[in-house]
Amino acid sequence: MIKDITLGQFFPTNSLIHKIDPRVKIILISVYIVFLFIAKNFGSLGFITCITVVLMIITKIPLKMYVKGLRPVLFILLFTSVLNVFYGSGEPIWQWGILKITWNGIQTAVFVSVRIVVLIMISCILTYTTSPTDLTDALERIMKPLTIFKIQVHEIAMMMTIALRFVPTLLEETDKIMNAQKARGADMESGGIIKKLKAMIPVLIPLFVSSFNRAFDLAVAMECRCYRGGKGRTRMKVLKAGRIDVIAVIFSVIVLAGVIVCNVMFPELTVK
Repeated sequence: MIKDITLGQFFPTNSLIHKIDPRVKIILISVYIVFLFIAKNFGSLGFITCITVVLMIITKIPLKMYVKGLRPVLFILLFTSVLNVFYGSGEPIWQWGILKITWNGIQTAVFVSVRIVVLIMISCILTYTTSPTDLTDALERIMKPLTIFKIQVHEIAMMMTIALRFVPTLLEETDKIMNAQKARGADMESGGIIKKLKAMIPVLIPLFVSSFNRAFDLAVAMECRCYRGGKGRTRMKVLKAGRIDVIAVIFSVIVLAGVIVCNVMFPELTVK
């Protein structure tokens, strides 16, 4: 399960999505998430789902990587679906005591599940196609107006990017520690929840020690390179919007129009 988490990983491929300015990419991804919640029926949700699949294909990243990143949230997805199935309104298809399954509940469960999956896939597109350095620069540029309120924008962007960058590293470290403990005879799979939690203590302690050591080494390395925050710093790569960014914005406007049209044309597919 640890190896299935791909959050924070960057896959350097030569795709059109990779070439989009990271500032534009972050803004458009946020707008797409808004589009996802504007979708009120299966027609508009199906439309934006198809668009998301097309974007995933354009990234030239294997689809199995997206599916792999979805596995850790399967429990949350199933839990949400079950709740919606049993709390639907209307005439029950099946009932046992206070538990009942209705056609409206099934529709709602499917609709919410697809929305969550698409939301995760859209977020993965951003992290898979944008390097941590570009994310830092883009976040800092986007939040630059906050400097009026004396907010340390550069430091915030740096912390967010470092945290995202070290997710794969910590997951890899966790996997190594777990394998080492299993090689010493530790049983982490059998027994109840309490026993499994106790079995994780020999994993968490060295993981925390390793994390603090890694953070200390990173701080020393940054100080040795005369890092003093964002004041007076220059950038090797200056972000500039180009033709492909204009095309991406136009495409987003078309997607918004498509979602609105589907909402209007297919009212009978609306989840009530």
